[in-house]
Amino acid sequence: MNLFHAPSAFTFTVRDTATSTKPSGAGTGRFAFLVAAGILSSRIAGLIRDRVFAHYFGLSEFADAFRAALRIPNILQNLFGEGVLSASFIPVYANLLARQDKQEARRTAGAVAGLLALSTAIIVLVGVLATPYLIDAIAPGFHGEKRELAIRLVRILFPGVGMLVLSAWCLGILNSHRRFFLSYAAGVLWNAAMIATMWIWGGRRDQHDLSVILAWGSVAGSALQVAAQLPVVLRLLEGLRLSLAYHAENVRTVVHNFFPVFVSRGVVQISAYIDALLASYLPNGALAALANAQTLYLLPVSLFGMSVSAAELPQMSGALGSDSEVAEILRKRLDAGLRQIAFFVVPSAAAFLFLGNVIVGAIYQTGRFSRADTTYVWGVLAGSTVGLLASTLGRLYSSTYYALRDTRTPLKYAIWRVALTTILGYACALPLPRVLGIDPRWGVAGLTISAGIASWVEFTLLRLAMNRRIGRTGLPREILAKLWLAAIAGSGVGWLTERLVGRHLPVLVAVAVLVPYGLSYFAATWLLGFEETRSYVRRSVAPFLTARR
Repeated sequence: MNLFHAPSAFTFTVRDTATSTKPSGAGTGRFAFLVAAGILSSRIAGLIRDRVFAHYFGLSEFADAFRAALRIPNILQNLFGEGVLSASFIPVYANLLARQDKQEARRTAGAVAGLLALSTAIIVLVGVLATPYLIDAIAPGFHGEKRELAIRLVRILFPGVGMLVLSAWCLGILNSHRRFFLSYAAGVLWNAAMIATMWIWGGRRDQHDLSVILAWGSVAGSALQVAAQLPVVLRLLEGLRLSLAYHAENVRTVVHNFFPVFVSRGVVQISAYIDALLASYLPNGALAALANAQTLYLLPVSLFGMSVSAAELPQMSGALGSDSEVAEILRKRLDAGLRQIAFFVVPSAAAFLFLGNVIVGAIYQTGRFSRADTTYVWGVLAGSTVGLLASTLGRLYSSTYYALRDTRTPLKYAIWRVALTTILGYACALPLPRVLGIDPRWGVAGLTISAGIASWVEFTLLRLAMNRRIGRTGLPREILAKLWLAAIAGSGVGWLTERLVGRHLPVLVAVAVLVPYGLSYFAATWLLGFEETRSYVRRSVAPFLTARR
């Protein structure tokens, strides 16, 4: 069995535990922490940005137009950006670094940057010219002034996407050199530019004009994000020589891996496109509510799913040994990573489901965003919890395939996922609310539920195929049951606290409710014997003990 095509160097030690509550694996705790810290800083800035956005735009038609406009260039960024380059570029570049072939690594990085810049420039130009058709494709329910505003916003936003794609290339270089924090924290600058734009002009312009100015603020933020990373990248590369050397062996490998992942990401973007398309047919505010819920949903996906997956990819890509030895390494790392992800994602899902009104209110309930809007977004967010765990665990399985230089298997199952999302999404978003006799705008919750069901199907297929390849992997049911028990117990404490606190400033209510919830979850996992809890407590207490000495 040939597990992968190109060997490299990597060693590590792990403890085997099948059903124990002790984690296996040495691993990538420090690297995952750096990724999570960078993502957390960026996501906090993003939540502040969304809160300011909600204050000035609420769930108005202008909010819908801006969200739709931002989605179109984001599709391009996702197709050419972080996920695709991580899967195609990092395994090759990290392998060259592991073999101490710095000169070839530098040439490969320069060629990939040149090819990426050329292709992105062409697509950005075409996108600007074809914007009206793109709006008709992604938001056919927009008409009149709403459609015209969306077209104008897309044309402003598109050039900034090229810079964000370059930022993704920087991320690939930084991650391969284990410089994880900067690559993910740089997004703070993009969010900060948009926050500053709304703060400066929000009180002086109407919503139409403010949305246009905000689009320019987004472009400025994209430039700042690249500027923060580029000096460090150039220093790591010891200079950069751009080229279009497609025929170089390692560049061909990157390009060969790029297209299956590109198509895979494209398939996933089709799912997001279908969600936006269906939401555009729902009443005003549905598209903005979907975007608000997705922002919160992506927080644990990024913090826990992406952080572990991003830290593991260069580590797994450097595995060396016989097929059986590589399989053993990957199996141990994969199981340890799955456990680490689940420890945080399970309580995140429980919090969204049972305490989502508190979370949504703290982030968005201000200005034009009312309490009724909070309840609406909570319903949409609760629907997303169906597939939250599957989506985050599936990311780590995909990274394992990419480390094995297999980009086609994740593509195959992504297609199955999108096909199922399309069928279920349409049924749940449009006909089902009419059949049930409920408000049509709740069809957007049907979109998040159907996407969750499809995520579980994709995750199951990825896991079964990986098990056939490297041996049995996955989380024991006993571990999942204990995590859910702890999360539900914590939710009960949070719910009771909310009843006692009553209605006050949403941010204060969130602090009063979520802190006891989190402490209760950690206490429950401590009592259930999870080593993760003891480890985090030791890390938290250690600085204070050191300071006292």
